[in-house]
Amino acid sequence: MSATIIDGKAIAARIQDEIAETVQKMQAQHGIVPGLAAVLVGEDPASAQYVRMKRKRCEKVGIASFGHTLSEDASQEEVEALVKQLNADPQVHGILVQLPLPDHLDEEKVLSLISLHKDVDGFHPINIGRLAMKGRDPLFVPCTPYGVIVLLEEAGVEFSGAEAVVLGRSNIVGLPGAFLLIHRNATVTVCHSRTKDLPGVCSKADILVAAVGRAEMVKADWVKPGATVIDVGSNRVDDPSTEKGYRWVGDVDFDDVKEVAGALTPSPGGVGPLTIAMLLKNTLRGAELVVSGQVAS
Repeated sequence: MSATIIDGKAIAARIQDEIAETVQKMQAQHGIVPGLAAVLVGEDPASAQYVRMKRKRCEKVGIASFGHTLSEDASQEEVEALVKQLNADPQVHGILVQLPLPDHLDEEKVLSLISLHKDVDGFHPINIGRLAMKGRDPLFVPCTPYGVIVLLEEAGVEFSGAEAVVLGRSNIVGLPGAFLLIHRNATVTVCHSRTKDLPGVCSKADILVAAVGRAEMVKADWVKPGATVIDVGSNRVDDPSTEKGYRWVGDVDFDDVKEVAGALTPSPGGVGPLTIAMLLKNTLRGAELVVSGQVAS
């Protein structure tokens, strides 16, 4: 019996409709339009495409979008000055610095400068620190792991007491994703390149989150029958049979794993749409903090 396919596009579309309705009410009642500023340093085609996509989604739900592009050789001082300017702008409720930054820039210092109340990517050290602590809640949760949790909730997963395995320990997905699962009382194992018997560890999971960045690495014998599998991966592979000569696949061998898993996200079409939806939701939250008086406009 094939797995239930978790449709990220449909779930994201519903969330975006809810956001659009709330944005409209906020503007009517309080005269405030949530605003997202995106900072792009350099002309990396993939990063530029991501920023354009996010701006389009902002427009669709009524969120104001402000784009700021700096040259590849922009100095640390220039990037920091732009972040400080956006921190002080009352029209901006969320600041997104597109990663990765060029090698000569201090990424950690730039992210630390973003106002805690505008940190819609959830990467500020205080937000990450709160996420890592029991009984503390961050103002913002990183968008991709946030989306992973929403997908699991939509699939009807029982978190409490579940065995969860996170494949990958990145600061962007793996580690914050593990913290979110722990907060929901799952028993969590984080795997990485030095994990012994990786297939064996993964095959014990009721919840398997694959975020390692290796095309179709997770096979059917890695998956416990009936497990819920979330594929965060997005990998470009050569495919001469396609018009472009390549296609995008996840970290999970979809056709193989769907015969074993209980529920499974596709890639593309699973986590990706939720990542952007959660960015919009975080931006709305930034505006709600102003409306509620928790922060100054």
